Amino acid sequence: MSASGGTKAIVAALGANLAIAVAKFVAFLFSGSSSMLAESVHSLADSGNQGLLLLGGKKAKREATPQHPFGYGRERYIYAFLVSIVLFSVGGMFAVYEGYEKIKHPHEIEAWYWPVGVLIFAIIAEGFSFRTAIKESNETRGALSWTQFIRRAKAPELPVVLLEDFGALIGLVLALGGVGLAVGTGNGVWDGIGTLCIGILLIAIAIVLAAETKSLLLGEAAGTDQVEKIKAAVVDGDTVTGIIHMRTLHLGPEELLVAAKIAVQHDDTATEVANAINAAESRIREAVPIARVIYLEPDIYNEAAARSGTNPAKDSTTDPAGSTAVTTAPTAPTAATPAPAPDEGPDTPADPTETSH
Repeated sequence: MSASGGTKAIVAALGANLAIAVAKFVAFLFSGSSSMLAESVHSLADSGNQGLLLLGGKKAKREATPQHPFGYGRERYIYAFLVSIVLFSVGGMFAVYEGYEKIKHPHEIEAWYWPVGVLIFAIIAEGFSFRTAIKESNETRGALSWTQFIRRAKAPELPVVLLEDFGALIGLVLALGGVGLAVGTGNGVWDGIGTLCIGILLIAIAIVLAAETKSLLLGEAAGTDQVEKIKAAVVDGDTVTGIIHMRTLHLGPEELLVAAKIAVQHDDTATEVANAINAAESRIREAVPIARVIYLEPDIYNEAAARSGTNPAKDSTTDPAGSTAVTTAPTAPTAATPAPAPDEGPDTPADPTETSH
């Protein structure tokens, strides 16, 4: 997804929610339905959330500064996390409170045709917004299921809009059911129950959003397919004979940091190694265009240490950032090799743990 990915879905959701919020509030004024009040606040909160997503996307485009040398790409994650907070507090908790009050002090719904008509209109409008989000998501989702897409997407906007629109549609059905039962039975408690269910639904969605965006804020590795492409691009089989260990990290949805210690031949000159590193960087950027920041550190593959099991290049291991370290031994290893640098030598085993989102 590009930096503007999801913008069409966000704008569609923003327009739909503003229109729906006004219509729901008018219906509340004429009918006194608590479901309508909760739904109008929900739509207003959703409108604010779409505004936050647009603001985050704009701020993320700022150029890097000496104070923030890796740029502002994670602004999009921060604003997506704020969305979950707004959805939880303004949408979910308000609806729970309003539902509790309506159950405790029920009253009949007046002019029932107002809320019913508005809810039908809202379902149509939200359906259009949801369809737009699905269409844009399908362009980047690939073979992933919807659950996998929401959990693995590095750009937060589309998962947020998808969950918001899905929750809005379910909430509208709950509100319609609550109003219908309240009108049919003459008991306003059903309206309160519908409102309470809407609040619980919004809180659940907010918790899911918070958990997913928290993982993005902490920093996630590149996807498995991207890691494989990077590994294939680094090793040329001549000067660069393998990867001792590698780490990847998303600096933002469209910016990836790659850091790797690579194995080179013991008798290569400094010029040959420098040229090989430059060539490897070019191959990485060609294979994975979002790899913007690349650090490659050359080192000598230590066959003796690998045979004894103390060299991380001996076997394939999985690094903590989600990248699989793979090394191809040089064709002509030597018995005597220079000692590794004291800060991060190849005889320090990689951490085998793996984080996933």
